Amino acid sequence: MRGTLHLLPADELGVWVGAQGVIRPRYEMAGWRKAFGMSSAEAVDVLDAIRDVLDSGPLTRDELGDAVADRLASERLGEAVRGSFGTMPKLAAFRGDVVFAKPAGQRVRFTRPDRWLGADWQPAPPREAMAAVVRRHLAAYGPASRETFARWFGMPSAAQAGKLIAALGDEVAPVGVDGWEGWMLRADVADAGAARPSGAVSLLPAFDQYVVAAPRDDSPVLRAEHKDRVYRRQGWLSPVLLVDGRIAGVWSHERKGGFLGVTIEPFATVEEHERAGAEREAQRLAEYFGDELELVWER
Repeated sequence: MRGTLHLLPADELGVWVGAQGVIRPRYEMAGWRKAFGMSSAEAVDVLDAIRDVLDSGPLTRDELGDAVADRLASERLGEAVRGSFGTMPKLAAFRGDVVFAKPAGQRVRFTRPDRWLGADWQPAPPREAMAAVVRRHLAAYGPASRETFARWFGMPSAAQAGKLIAALGDEVAPVGVDGWEGWMLRADVADAGAARPSGAVSLLPAFDQYVVAAPRDDSPVLRAEHKDRVYRRQGWLSPVLLVDGRIAGVWSHERKGGFLGVTIEPFATVEEHERAGAEREAQRLAEYFGDELELVWER
């Protein structure tokens, strides 16, 4: 999902792999072929080779690349497997041909799901699996727009994401929040509408799933003028100050000499209860590290 590492329960793998079947394979897209210097036919050859060579058991990244290079008689295609960003192992994982095995020391190893989980493992039917994924996303992150779902899942087409949401029919309902439009599971709408702010304050870490899935256009979660401070260049996502679900600032920390320095940069003036909540969060983090807290607020 999204081409990033995820830890999933083994018995759910079929759902997530099955849902990938709804998306056009990356290697069929012109941008992918240009970026990686590989034809669609070559990509399929590499993926088939990865599946076949893993029949012998778990392999490290280098071992897998060497085995693929030998099978296809192409060092260039073997290098696509060895690359630090795992170009081809990612696509093999999307197909359900690769999962992580027990590492060899500090080196990761790959194996096939049927060898790791059992021969009866199978991807779920794509449409059925994707419907399950959409339900889960709306249950956790609703209201969500077609754009937020497409970005979260790694789907290149927001229009396709919108069709998949709409395919749930009466299970979903359109909702508006301060002018921002999204979708929720219909069963959750009444409870969401009755909810009121509770003063909940959190210091979320970098790349927190809430921030990954949050709307990045102007919305009640994050105002457009602050977007670049949260969603930074080269895919970096800042740690954020969260107040009742709103991204209200960013923060950072540094450990040095038995002290934990925490700097919080709110986007606007904070209320007293918000400040107290953030300070409690910072203190919890310092206690986790066993350090003394040094807290700084900056604007």
